[in-house]
Amino acid sequence: MTITPDHPAAPTQDEGVPPRTAVALREAMDRLLAGRPQRIDGRLVKDDLWKEAGVSRAAMNRAHRVMADWNTRVTECGGMTPGEARKNDELTQLRAKLAERTRECALLNHRLDAAGPAIAALHHDNTLLRQEFDQTGILVTLDTRRTQPP
Repeated sequence: MTITPDHPAAPTQDEGVPPRTAVALREAMDRLLAGRPQRIDGRLVKDDLWKEAGVSRAAMNRAHRVMADWNTRVTECGGMTPGEARKNDELTQLRAKLAERTRECALLNHRLDAAGPAIAALHHDNTLLRQEFDQTGILVTLDTRRTQPP
């Protein structure tokens, strides 16, 4: 949005600064809030506002209406530019995925811990059965039966 001195929303001298300064501040505010700064890194802080507008900090501080609008608009957007908001949303989603994967890993580790003793007990039973069959009868290993064609 470009505001010119003859525009109905143009600032007046009662702004505390010349109209040209107020226009520069408002245009800088619009660029910063849209995430398209031209002169600075784009954080939503007053220090970046006056630098983006190309005015002095003192001039920015005298622009009471602009600063009131700045405070309102920064509060409305949570103090984040659109890019920061996207990154924040992505980070939130990634943290949720990480938490889910961590829960899955914990569950699988519990299952693995429970399977160890069961496997050991089955191996022990299998060894005892093999010894028993070895003494009393014929033991056919599965490996030889698997390799023979039907």
